[in-house]
Amino acid sequence: MKWSEGDSIPEWVMPEVSAERMRTMAALLRDPNPLHWDREAVAALPMNLGHRTINQGPLGLSYMVNMLQAWAGPACIRRLVTRFPQVVLDGECVVARGKVTRVSVENGEHIADCDIWLEHAERGVLLEGEARVALPD
Repeated sequence: MKWSEGDSIPEWVMPEVSAERMRTMAALLRDPNPLHWDREAVAALPMNLGHRTINQGPLGLSYMVNMLQAWAGPACIRRLVTRFPQVVLDGECVVARGKVTRVSVENGEHIADCDIWLEHAERGVLLEGEARVALPD
């Protein structure tokens, strides 16, 4: 696999963020925050989000991890830094994207530094960050 600065990482698509999966994740994590399972609690916020639940941050992050692992393999991630400028809502189609910003060789591994982000077609970038990924030979 040959990659260069400026190359795009193949996108990874979550066709519909599931409210049911958010409820299951809240139960597994014992997360008492009703924003992940109660649409009325979200509608009461002064954020104009409507009657939709808010995805847990780790679930949104996992979509970007899925993209990186589909591209470079399950053990590829060396470092990951992310920010959450917007929330991900149930029912949304989101797309994880990335771009290689630097390729180097460190300790015998080919390493790609990447800008990564999760976006919604209408609301723009929801999550963003940087990743350092080991590339397969």
